[in-house]
Amino acid sequence: MKNLAVARRYAKALLLIGKEDGQVEAYRNELAVFCKVFQENAGLRHILSNPLHARTARRQILDAVLQKLSMSSITRSFVLLLFDKGRLARIMDVERSYKELADEFQNIARARIVSAVTLSDTAVTGIREALVRLTSREVVLDVNEDPRIIGGIVTKVGDLVYDGSIRTQLRNLRESFKRGEGI
Repeated sequence: MKNLAVARRYAKALLLIGKEDGQVEAYRNELAVFCKVFQENAGLRHILSNPLHARTARRQILDAVLQKLSMSSITRSFVLLLFDKGRLARIMDVERSYKELADEFQNIARARIVSAVTLSDTAVTGIREALVRLTSREVVLDVNEDPRIIGGIVTKVGDLVYDGSIRTQLRNLRESFKRGEGI
């Protein structure tokens, strides 16, 4: 829990800089690029976290990687600060927190829709419009298919889940019969 609070504090600091210089989205993208490289490269993670290598050498390697990725000076300084403070291992949490804070700042809600079949563009547009009315935010949808839900759709916006799947309705009906409740 403490690590998430620390990650959020660092993310908030970067967001404040992004608000001031209008680069909120650029920093989001740069953090995502670095996190992808960091996550996919076990060798890099090992070198940067291994205390057997000199701290200055590890920092130089990190700086070279950041320059190779063409990071802005702000993002580069931010990631180097995380390294200097011994928080680089929490970079994924920082990125996640930054995304959440940036979405909040930009008035964006991210929603995930799962349906049993492919939804038409008209249906997706209708769902997006309903979610915009519900959240009073711009909605970015992630639409997926999962035939295991049998029919209907499941929508998740933040912590809210709207489950209109037939699978859940059948499960609820079964539980109601188990409790001896009639229809």
